[in-house]
Amino acid sequence: MIRGSGLLLHLTSLPSPFGVGDMGPEAHRFLDLLARGGQRHWQMLPLGPTEPGLGNSPYSSYSAFAGHTLLISPDFLREDGLLSGQELDGARLPATPHADFETATLARRGLLWRAFERAEAGLLDDTAFQRFLEDNAHWLNDFALFMAAKRRFNGAAWNLWPEDLRARREEALRHWGQELARDILFEKFCQRQFFRQWGRLKDRARELSVELVGDAPIYVTYDSADVWSRQELFRLDERGDPLVVAGVPPDYFSATGQRWGNPVYDWRTAEAQGFSWWIARLRHNFGLFGRVRLDHFRGFAAYWEIDAAEATAVRGKWVFAPGETLFSRLREEAGEIPIIAEDLGVITPDVVELKNSFGFPGMHILQFCFGPDLAHNPDAPHNQEQNSVVYVGTHDNNTARGWLRTDAGPGDKARLARYLGAEVREEDVSWALIRLAQSCPANTAIVTAQDLLSLDERGRMNTPGLANGNWSWRLLPGQLDESALSRLGELSAFYGRDGVEILRNDSYERSAAGLGAGAAWG
Repeated sequence: MIRGSGLLLHLTSLPSPFGVGDMGPEAHRFLDLLARGGQRHWQMLPLGPTEPGLGNSPYSSYSAFAGHTLLISPDFLREDGLLSGQELDGARLPATPHADFETATLARRGLLWRAFERAEAGLLDDTAFQRFLEDNAHWLNDFALFMAAKRRFNGAAWNLWPEDLRARREEALRHWGQELARDILFEKFCQRQFFRQWGRLKDRARELSVELVGDAPIYVTYDSADVWSRQELFRLDERGDPLVVAGVPPDYFSATGQRWGNPVYDWRTAEAQGFSWWIARLRHNFGLFGRVRLDHFRGFAAYWEIDAAEATAVRGKWVFAPGETLFSRLREEAGEIPIIAEDLGVITPDVVELKNSFGFPGMHILQFCFGPDLAHNPDAPHNQEQNSVVYVGTHDNNTARGWLRTDAGPGDKARLARYLGAEVREEDVSWALIRLAQSCPANTAIVTAQDLLSLDERGRMNTPGLANGNWSWRLLPGQLDESALSRLGELSAFYGRDGVEILRNDSYERSAAGLGAGAAWG
């Protein structure tokens, strides 16, 4: 693995005249900035559809396969002749440091319906569109019906739908498929536009030798097309309600742990089916990205299971998961497995063994290493292995400046100063830790855009355990410019991180088992 450096920035955090960042011109501009600054990796958060009702969390999505239509660029729809300049002008929103998800969602949906109305008559004769439908039928049909039905039933969760549809009886599926035919076609049209624009972004990244790094949550949201369409794969009762839910025990982030509430997998059924859903899901992600950060990797060795009636995660238990069997089967099917294992939290020897047996790089967080156990802390630079990815902090951490201001205790600050060889001021800590990350043994170093700009805690993306106020931070137009990337590029070159990473999956990315064949590029 060649040493490289990159940035962590979610698409919604890009500047945009439409309230939320998307795959449009600013995303391509960001790629150009990365390349000119000698950065070879752009890591982002999951791309699945979410909405204000789900807290806008990219980790709470209606689908493990679909793309978030809020990320579709109105500018590119106009280039394709599907929108007018006047329509775009009517959807513009003020530039603010926080995404306006609610307003942007309403405006973007209106634009997408206008685009659909212009394209609708020709869709049946559009061979690329028809090929996209065929290649993605294994998830797209259920997803489109799920979203159309959800809107028909005023956003109600699927377990509150009419009983025959909730239970997916054949007659009900046929009836609602006909009743909601136009809405279903609209959802499929939107997915086509998403993956077409994604292909355009990925092609540009390849031209610039920038690897796109994705993120796949281990769990899916209960109210999702995945759970509704594959109920047998989850621990549910006869009505479809969760028997047990997922989370983590008390840890660094929360004294009562985290009760995520996601349904837990029925691993016996998954294994009996040859892990077909899992293989399709992960191969889909491998088609989208050069590498995929697999969230909560430890859950593939053993996971924290909580009775659905419990209010917190304290009274849970560890349950074995067949990760070794799953990844062995995946390797047989897909060959190379380009996974980054998110191995943070309570890590036991079985997790380390699982990660190492497949050669997955793990993660190191510098903010975690300055406690009393610094000498033996696995996140400390002197203890890092080469086959890993080092971060100053991730989307779940405070910014470096915010960490020093509000989170680090006197002992942490003293150990930080001793490690760096000098006391560090608040305004300098971001770049001090960026330099330290660049110098680490880990082959890949990733920096958040917030730390690159030396922002304080107001730039934090997510606070685990906090229900509101997350995921909305974004860049203002022109806020991230050449100067910050040039400075980072100089450090990257100095520490030998200017090599070109060989992008993966070139022979696979257009296969039907990936993101839906060449139809996605169209």
